Amino acid sequence: MNGEKKKFKIGYFADGPWGHNAFKLLVADPDIDIRFICPRHKTNDDTLKGFCEKFNIEYVESQNINSKEFISYVEKFSCDLFVSMSFEQIFKKEIIELPRLTTINCHAGKLPFYRGRNILNWALINDEKEFGITVHYVDEGIDTGDIILQKTYLITDEDTYESLLHIAYTECAGLLYQSVRNLIDGTALRKKQELIHPIGFYCGQRIEGDELLNWRQTSREIFNFVRAICVPGPVARSYIDGREIKINKVNMVSDAPQYRGIPGQVLAKQNGNLIVKTLDSFVEIVDYNAPFNIRVGHRFK
Repeated sequence: MNGEKKKFKIGYFADGPWGHNAFKLLVADPDIDIRFICPRHKTNDDTLKGFCEKFNIEYVESQNINSKEFISYVEKFSCDLFVSMSFEQIFKKEIIELPRLTTINCHAGKLPFYRGRNILNWALINDEKEFGITVHYVDEGIDTGDIILQKTYLITDEDTYESLLHIAYTECAGLLYQSVRNLIDGTALRKKQELIHPIGFYCGQRIEGDELLNWRQTSREIFNFVRAICVPGPVARSYIDGREIKINKVNMVSDAPQYRGIPGQVLAKQNGNLIVKTLDSFVEIVDYNAPFNIRVGHRFK
């Protein structure tokens, strides 16, 4: 029909709950046409494939999105924009610039700080009082492109990795969708990250072994570490006489006295919970899994 508004065409690279929530907002917008979805390679997530079947969207999986074959294939969709949400591959120049408005990404970090991986975990470990979500243009660096939208959220002592994750699942989707709407409407802004800080910083990916708890840290540091990797994370680990104990939650002890002692020593048991010496005072372990009965005097290593 003459005069009919042309739809805004998107290629969507996504994974997990973040990707599902953003998809629901994008697909509900009558101005948006999602031309294809590219999931993580060898994904175990069938939800995006289900979306493709339901909405008649092409499902395109690729081991290498920067290959000539993949670029040639998706070029036929003539997309206005590529959108990345929790996608694991690095976009290189040719595919970044393929769409008319290039490529954008949503990152659960307050750029230019907290670039990299496992950002919510690191924010808690670092005792941050807030975390950020940023939608930015993709360039050939890692999370270094110009910022479109950014929002911050408070972190309290009640928060854990799980609670921040649930906030991010919803808020990332909303901020990404708003950024796409701004691009459609021609109101999107660009802010260079160097204007916020000339360097910023990166966070490395956490790997197996990083969950080992160091009792020669302060009570505050141990509290932050445990809540940073609690379920659904890998959970903090410690050992007594070579036997592994999983520690999912510790509490700070109000007005705990500071004094010298043996970090990791079990000082008392109260209602099944363990009072354990730290570098500066002690904490209460309230959720743990041990294959034996832990006694007063035992030492965590």
